[in-house]
Amino acid sequence: MLRSLCLTLVLGLFALAQAKPSTGDSVLVVLQPSLKKEDFSLFFGGLEKQGYDLTFRSPKDESPRIIEDDIPSFSHVILFAPDIKTFTQDITPQSLISLLSANTNLLITLSPKQSPFTSLASEFSLILPPPGTPLISHFPERNTNATIIPIDVPSHPILTPNTPPVWFSGVPHALGNNPFLVPILKAPAESFAADSTEDSAADTLIEASERGGEGLWAGSSMGVVTGFQTRDGSRVTWVGGVELFSDNFAKKEISKGIKSGNEQFAKDVAAWTFQKKLALRIDGTSHHLANETTPREQYTIKDQIVYDAYISHYNPATSAWEPFSGLTDLQLEFTMLDPHIRTALPPVPGEPGKYSVTFRAPDRHGVFKFVIDYKRRGWTYLHSSTIVPVVPPRHDGYPRFLSAAWPYYAGAISTSIGFVLFSALWLAGDEKGAKKVKDLAKTE
Repeated sequence: MLRSLCLTLVLGLFALAQAKPSTGDSVLVVLQPSLKKEDFSLFFGGLEKQGYDLTFRSPKDESPRIIEDDIPSFSHVILFAPDIKTFTQDITPQSLISLLSANTNLLITLSPKQSPFTSLASEFSLILPPPGTPLISHFPERNTNATIIPIDVPSHPILTPNTPPVWFSGVPHALGNNPFLVPILKAPAESFAADSTEDSAADTLIEASERGGEGLWAGSSMGVVTGFQTRDGSRVTWVGGVELFSDNFAKKEISKGIKSGNEQFAKDVAAWTFQKKLALRIDGTSHHLANETTPREQYTIKDQIVYDAYISHYNPATSAWEPFSGLTDLQLEFTMLDPHIRTALPPVPGEPGKYSVTFRAPDRHGVFKFVIDYKRRGWTYLHSSTIVPVVPPRHDGYPRFLSAAWPYYAGAISTSIGFVLFSALWLAGDEKGAKKVKDLAKTE
């Protein structure tokens, strides 16, 4: 009975540990005073049902601190304070960058008003329009304000397929050329950023678009929800309006009988930001000679080397890491300063999560590295590096005879045989001549 009770307790603790998100479950929500927690009950309630521990504070509260002694206090931070211009000392652009460096994920909302996040966005290659110019669209025809816009949800690996359109109200942003940006939701093609009451800036935008200037703030080239993933794997998502997460927009119908997709969209965005979606990791790597199983400390030039990698992904449905064989474009590089070999690293059929390739070591000795450097937008970056020396064969490691050297062998042998025959003939001819001289002397 006691053994059964202990086993049940261990399994319960194991299940609880497996249910935790991939990077932690503590979340700090910084909520500005004009916003009520109850107005976002669907979003916050959904996070709590997924196992997140939410802590709320005002932008000017001193505690709980967002970071203390350069150590993050939470695994994730949600900043629902788009209109606040001054924060406490622990919430600054510098501290938010420090959080990202410490693998803390951020969800930041913006507004048409100027805030410290406006200047911070430029550090992530996001270009915001001038203050006071929200996104506007008069299409499709509807009974709502021109700044409350329905946006179709595109097909995206981060988002749930067939999600209905979402309501959006806020500020757009232009995207720079930074390869770490992950566009999630773009503005409609007929939308633009301008004065929300009289559209007085519309003509200016049209004229400037011909010069490539303020035309940045028009059309589907603008983004309204954009992610950013650092080299270390931490993620930050920029959302142009906090109302996208509100209960009002989540319950608002797109058309008669069709509920908006805001609730599901917000859930998907949070799941990606908190590294529950498209999260990968390398569980281990190994290398050995063909027909062997144990790794070697060094290899010889032209050896047949087998390299294996084991990769898993985080499954939000089971809240656990599972073997993953869905990468079809994974590559392995065998480098010494520059890649000497770059080859595909395909999954092994019948062995989930295992990727393997066999290749011949280059005909060059030195210190090489097995390198996996997988970077795809939206997915966790994978990097692995293993150092291994490649040496020339030992003195007894060369073949006794080389097939390519047979002409030289034949030449040396024929020369030796010719020398022996010539010497024998020369010596034999010299003895016969001496005998003739002695015979002539006797006759005389």
